[in-house]
Parts: sequence; C-alpha cells; structure tokens
Amino acid sequence: MSPRTAEHMTWHQSHHAVDGVMVHPSDGEAWKHFNSMHPPFSAESRNVRLGLCTDGFNPFGSFAAPYSCWPVILTVYNLPPGMCIRPEFMFLSMVIPGPSSPGWNIDVSSSVD
Repeated sequence: MSPRTAEHMTWHQSHHAVDGVMVHPSDGEAWKHFNSMHPPFSAESRNVRLGLCTDGFNPFGSFAAPYSCWPVILTVYNLPPGMCIRPEFMFLSMVIPGPSSPGWNIDVSSSVD
C-alpha cells in the first residue's frame, strides 16, 4: 500500500551478484532452485518472498534452570539488503518456549503445486 515500499519490492529481479559474492538471498542456490521448481511464481517479480529466521536465548541467564525461548521472525526478501533487516519489515510470528531448544523439529515445509 506504500508507494515508497512498493518501488523496492522488485529490487531482487534487477540485482545481480558481483564477483560471485552473495549479498542477498536472491544470489543463493536455494533461490535459484525455487525459481526452477516454480516458474509461474518466479515469473512475477512482485510475488512476495519470505524468509523464516529464529535464534534461541535463555531468558533467565546461563546459570538458571535450563529454559529457552525461540522467537520466529518472518522477513521480506523482495527488498534490498538494507531494508530486509529494518524492524518495520521483520514480523514476529511466534515464540517457541520450552525447557530446551526445538532443534530440527521446526518444520515449515509445505507442498506447493
């Protein structure tokens, strides 16, 4: 809805890695693999691509009973690198609390047809 943000949402289409250095997720193999697996989606550069990131912490300090909190954050990857990490484009979607880390038990995969 914001014209200033909308003009940056197709940045990833015109960006190209310089000297093979990855500076944005669009430079990575996963992005290219997704494009090859889903050509109709990748043909439209305005389709929104989201990244899921998480990192845990112990809210009670390192000497307290073992406990962890894992915030799960969605990031808009269509935007340039400097905008991807700004707070207004990072969305806290959930917090996973527990006595230990979820490890590899976070499954965000789904089948896309």
